[in-house]
Amino acid sequence: MSLSYGRSVWSSVLCLASICCHAQSLAITHATAYLHPGRPPLQNATILIVNGKIAAAGDSVPVPQGTRTIDAHHHMVTPGLMNSDSQLGLLETGTDDTSDSAVATGPFGAAFDVQYALNPNSTLLPVARADGLTRAMVMPTNSATPPFDGLGAVLCLSEGAGILDRPHAAVVATVGGMVAPASGGSRSAQWMLLRMALDASSAHLKRPVRNAPATSGPSATLLSPTNLAALTPVLERKIPLVVNASRESDLRQAIALVDDYKIRVVLVGADEGWRVAPLLASHNIPVVLDPYASTSATYDQTGARLDNAAILDRAGVTISFKAAFVHVSYNAGIAIREGAGIAVANGLPWAEALKALTTNPAVTWGIENHYGTLDAGKDADIVIWDGDPLEPSSAPTLVLIRGRQVSLETRQTLLEKRYRPALTANPLPPDYH
Repeated sequence: MSLSYGRSVWSSVLCLASICCHAQSLAITHATAYLHPGRPPLQNATILIVNGKIAAAGDSVPVPQGTRTIDAHHHMVTPGLMNSDSQLGLLETGTDDTSDSAVATGPFGAAFDVQYALNPNSTLLPVARADGLTRAMVMPTNSATPPFDGLGAVLCLSEGAGILDRPHAAVVATVGGMVAPASGGSRSAQWMLLRMALDASSAHLKRPVRNAPATSGPSATLLSPTNLAALTPVLERKIPLVVNASRESDLRQAIALVDDYKIRVVLVGADEGWRVAPLLASHNIPVVLDPYASTSATYDQTGARLDNAAILDRAGVTISFKAAFVHVSYNAGIAIREGAGIAVANGLPWAEALKALTTNPAVTWGIENHYGTLDAGKDADIVIWDGDPLEPSSAPTLVLIRGRQVSLETRQTLLEKRYRPALTANPLPPDYH
């Protein structure tokens, strides 16, 4: 079996040799490769990488002379993992000076854009990379005009300043009992405001009004030209509307938006999604869920259960994973890996869990043209594992992002080396030398 370019073997050899002579190339050999997560692995596979892209992958791929080669020793090789709801690059310690995911006042609602605050030097990014995370969706958590939180973005967790993969990847809104006070005290008001904004944006799209008379108050901010313009890609189906919701009644309201506005919707949370799984599947609504959710932190989550992922998957819903609480930035990699394992322990097939960490989020967030599988032409986001990636005791032995090997060293490993002298030849910490 070969996944190269479909020409004869000899023409492929000549083509790849010609390419590799003029480009940076790398080959991973003897891999147990999950080229397409969700399908069985390919044994003894070779993955050829040229200029940061996968040039070919299969069990009979020729390696041109002079290519740097890494032997996987038949360990598991997967695409880099993706966290579908994080605060990476936006939240560091939780203090005001390192938290940039929300605004409480000002003119921004749906138009609040988190991309301008992303910190490529966050100490949490190396930790995520060392756990096999190469992509992440980051979302705003609040704006001046609920129920909208703002615009989310997709990150490529490469080393260096260029971590923004796709800006304006979704418009995010949050509904539910805990956030109802911000919208007047009722979740009905949240849905009414959301629909009011979609209606106004639709009307503005059909007939833009220039020099509209100035108004004041919260509704003026909600319906400002800037915020309405942010909703235009949603109405044009270019990006989805993300709805953070848990209760069944709210999930049904989100489903109704697909029927009424013909827009794309992604649900985040959906702790009671199992109650409406066939409806979500028939409306092609992906779900980003917390696989740890089993008890109710709020009354919206009284139906939470650990087999939510398995039920949704069996119904045909596209699922991917998030982690709650501090793990939106801390341990954003290992938290979703372990969470995927919990989902498997509660009925989700292992292959589907890996798919929920790779291919599914790529499709959900619109980056499947360059990430999510190990097909020729995709970015070479690749991880070699020392064991099962869904086991928290396992770890990557090599991580490539866009074909470049990234360091697995973190602030934690540096501190360990400094304050555990037994790990070095010198018995004293560096400051004592």
